[in-house]
Amino acid sequence: MGGHEMGDVTMSDNLSLSELDDRIAVLRDNLRQLVEQAAAASGSQNEERIADRIAQQSAALDKLVAERDARAGK
Repeated sequence: MGGHEMGDVTMSDNLSLSELDDRIAVLRDNLRQLVEQAAAASGSQNEERIADRIAQQSAALDKLVAERDARAGK
């Protein structure tokens, strides 16, 4: 699967705000690519695998955005 791969994208305790922003940008790019793949996928197994990755990446993105916002006092 294309896109940017990172280890555990949810390990954000020691990241600066700019590092959080970078990870958020990577996750958003991953999600964009996964959505493109889902649109082109045929067969329920591929679609299910891509849907699982989208859910996983979305959850990681939501967590990082919440942490960034909490640190920024939003």
